[in-house]
Amino acid sequence: MPQITLKPDREKSLLRRHPWVFSGAIDKVIGSPQTGETVDVLSARRELLGRAAYSPASQIRARMWSFNPKETVDVDFFRRRIRAALQNRSALGLAPLPQPISPWKIGEGVKAVTDSVRLIHAESDQLPGLIVDRYGETLVLQSLTAGSDFWRETLADLLLEETGATAIYERSDADVRELEGLPSRNGLLRGNLSSFVFPLTEYGLKFNVNIETGHKTGFYLDQRANRHLAGTLALGRDVLNCFCYTGGFSVHALAGGAKSVLSVDSSSDALALGRENISLNGLPADRADWLEGDVFFVLRKFRDENRSFDMIILDPPKFAPTAAQAEKAARGYKDINLLAFKLLRPGGLLLTFSCSGGIDAGLFQKIVASAALDAGIDAKIVRSMTQDVDHPVALNFPEGAYLKGLVCLKG
Repeated sequence: MPQITLKPDREKSLLRRHPWVFSGAIDKVIGSPQTGETVDVLSARRELLGRAAYSPASQIRARMWSFNPKETVDVDFFRRRIRAALQNRSALGLAPLPQPISPWKIGEGVKAVTDSVRLIHAESDQLPGLIVDRYGETLVLQSLTAGSDFWRETLADLLLEETGATAIYERSDADVRELEGLPSRNGLLRGNLSSFVFPLTEYGLKFNVNIETGHKTGFYLDQRANRHLAGTLALGRDVLNCFCYTGGFSVHALAGGAKSVLSVDSSSDALALGRENISLNGLPADRADWLEGDVFFVLRKFRDENRSFDMIILDPPKFAPTAAQAEKAARGYKDINLLAFKLLRPGGLLLTFSCSGGIDAGLFQKIVASAALDAGIDAKIVRSMTQDVDHPVALNFPEGAYLKGLVCLKG
């Protein structure tokens, strides 16, 4: 087996079981490993630290499959990993396919029923680069790294066997694949589908999801509990939902009794699906308005027009995939939060999010605090939010906590 040997004292992060090996930590590569091939990882003292997937095009040169030197990376290895991920969801009250979903408790005394769930969450499920979401009996797979791509066919076969799913659709079209030197890929991987639009249910509300053209795997499953929270806060409020996508927060807000909801997004297709989702739930269309446009421009326009709202939701796309883009992204986050604070009425609520891996929770809070200061208002955090429980964060991989959210009350 090919090997990579680390420079002296560069094994410390691996001993803490962090799964990434950066190019600067590698002293030499022994053999000629293919892209995605499994390599032995050795310390400078020639101690075998585990086995990893090799990615010559990436700054993250290797991602650890296993920290057990005796464990072989083969078909049975991936079967064990997939089974463990499914068992973890089952322990949360989420049964794997094809069994029906049972009530899922999220937080104190809150119950939700969902028929869609993230089954595998990459590094946090010890399968770096592999994302698998379930919509009914169809799985949507994202392969984001060289290692998961190398084992793609094997993983697809195992997923069908272990879940009982009837089809797998691949959405390996994320920008991060470019960093791995991998081409974009989007299409049916296993089985047959008569439609790419699937119904989804969460907290008793229905949504249509397009797995072919939608963001990520079609829907933001990670925001499920936060959407529900928004609904519980929306009663009697005029709500502005920015970067609304297909109206997930908008549907929950209307269902929660919002007086009005104005949803803004740059995609006409997403807005059209959002309108369908309002109709799908029998919610009053006359209380829902939709605006196609750039959120930065729209917020400035509303400021100049002296518009105001009781609740504003900011759920922008990823501004900073890595820490290298954090400074530029911080300016974008501050801009939209500053404008939102100015548009909020006294006693209003701002639900603001960042899904950027390059912006940690501490920095995000500082950005929002700076925005409130520049807006000349007093605000306080009344709740922090993160991704839902089927998107776990391994303690040895804090980078997995990518979604940060704050509920801020304007004084």
